[in-house]
Amino acid sequence: MLFLALSLMTADAGPAGADAAMAASVAGWNAGDIDRFLEIYSNDSQTSFVAGEGLVRGKAAMKVRYQARYDFADPAKRGTLTIKRLDYRPLGPDYALYIGRYTLRYADGHSASGPTSLVLHHEAGGWKIIADHSS
Repeated sequence: MLFLALSLMTADAGPAGADAAMAASVAGWNAGDIDRFLEIYSNDSQTSFVAGEGLVRGKAAMKVRYQARYDFADPAKRGTLTIKRLDYRPLGPDYALYIGRYTLRYADGHSASGPTSLVLHHEAGGWKIIADHSS
């Protein structure tokens, strides 16, 4: 019984849990719900996002960045997001490296794709991104 309880407590602590958290975030993007998309990011003020234009810290600043670049009200301008996990490595009891490839497909047929490296922290609410480097 103790084993079952421990298994249930840590069920979201591995790659399947990280995949589920990523899938929930992707679903938020595809629904046009920026807050749901950003829910996977930690609320810690040091949470970082790095892309071609530089470093952004904190979820609020990330929201501003995403809203400036993407029209969440218009699916044709926002695109449909998919993320494929390429690698997952534990970095300690509550941390992991998640490497994936994101793809945005647009209604007009063009797409954008690139690698993403995420450092995840397993917090009380599940896996949360604390560092995101996407290009």
